[in-house]
Amino acid sequence: MDNQKQPSISIVMTVHDQAEALEQNLPAFLTVPYEGTYEVIVVDNMSADETPDVLKRMKAEYPNLYSTFLPESVIVNPSRKRLALSIGAKAAHYDYIVLADIRRVPVNTEWLAGLADGDVSLVYTNRKKDRVTHVVATDLNDLRPTILKAERHSFRDYYGTWFRKQRGLYDAACVRREHVFDAIRLYDQKIRGLRLLGLRLRVWLGL
Repeated sequence: MDNQKQPSISIVMTVHDQAEALEQNLPAFLTVPYEGTYEVIVVDNMSADETPDVLKRMKAEYPNLYSTFLPESVIVNPSRKRLALSIGAKAAHYDYIVLADIRRVPVNTEWLAGLADGDVSLVYTNRKKDRVTHVVATDLNDLRPTILKAERHSFRDYYGTWFRKQRGLYDAACVRREHVFDAIRLYDQKIRGLRLLGLRLRVWLGL
């Protein structure tokens, strides 16, 4: 993609009691090199720690940072995470929306640059080699198994460093606005047993 024509991007993430992670990692998202306009939108999912104070302080320092919150009164149905991401996506100003995680930090100048090359794309990072790989698709269904597996409701999170790409452990997903809410519906699903085994096989085999 021509660097002079890179599209504007909104990076959306949701946090809960992650003041320390914001302090350590959010500047990396806010300063990642990109030959285009981008913003970072953080949705606070009812944090009880210093998250609101950290966001308020950082917004004074970074003009491309915006924040909003998911009210406590919102019923946990179907998922507070999906609701928070939806709030962030609705607040986004641009047509390419990156669904990111504060714990999966950009590592180099190529992290953001290749995400807006298709209707849906994923970025993988080899942190030992400081190298990123982008997987681009024209149909959300092509990446559906990977997103379902990676973003499922799980307390184990992104454990382990071996075969991350083969296991579908990406850093962020970029989706065009018209597809973003379909993508968000794939997040925080409770997937267990044979269904999870089937997803793991499909992701590993690239089906």
